[in-house]
Amino acid sequence: MTISVLLADDQPMVRGGLRTILEDQPDIEVVAEASDGVEAVALARRLRPDVCLVDIRMPRMDGIEVTRTLAGPDVADPLRVVVVTTFDVDEYVYGALRGGAVGFILKDAGPALLVEAVRAAHAGDALVSPSVTVRLLRHLNGASRPEGGPGGASAVRPLSERETEVVRAIALGRTNLEIGAEMFISLSTVKGHVAAVQAKLGLRNRVEIAAWAWENGVAGR
Repeated sequence: MTISVLLADDQPMVRGGLRTILEDQPDIEVVAEASDGVEAVALARRLRPDVCLVDIRMPRMDGIEVTRTLAGPDVADPLRVVVVTTFDVDEYVYGALRGGAVGFILKDAGPALLVEAVRAAHAGDALVSPSVTVRLLRHLNGASRPEGGPGGASAVRPLSERETEVVRAIALGRTNLEIGAEMFISLSTVKGHVAAVQAKLGLRNRVEIAAWAWENGVAGR
């Protein structure tokens, strides 16, 4: 199955470089390019690509608003958005992840990680550049949560021992396939644990699971 990708970046050379990397893969096809956020939203809604690679800083509509528009909690049929940025310390990135992005990678992370992020997003996983994972999630630790929300361990249903292991692995950036291999369980079993964790903690995606793990000391145990 071919993974369709939309590229959104205001720099033509960057878009060209990303396209070259992605289309070198037999299972990935770039179906459209957008030079600003408004164009990205219009193309994404019309073409419904499997994955949208969105730059944070774009004219007319920035990457945060694009992400919220395409993947936010109020979107009936959200798309999968991966944020691509030059800046590993950028407050906009945190807003984009809170807005529904399923990944965050740096433009200098290398071709292999870019391809892995696209495939992970398509598979329902999330990927954050390893060089910023801990710092990013610790920043999220300081973000406010609604009273009684998943930020407090006492406010959620308790996790089983295996679910806690899955949460810890997600916080360390493992994909479902890697978790299954490490724990000697099937991919469907891993997905079942992830779904159960999301339901118990009231979280929308793997990035929020990872943030919860860091907030509640699960990741470092």
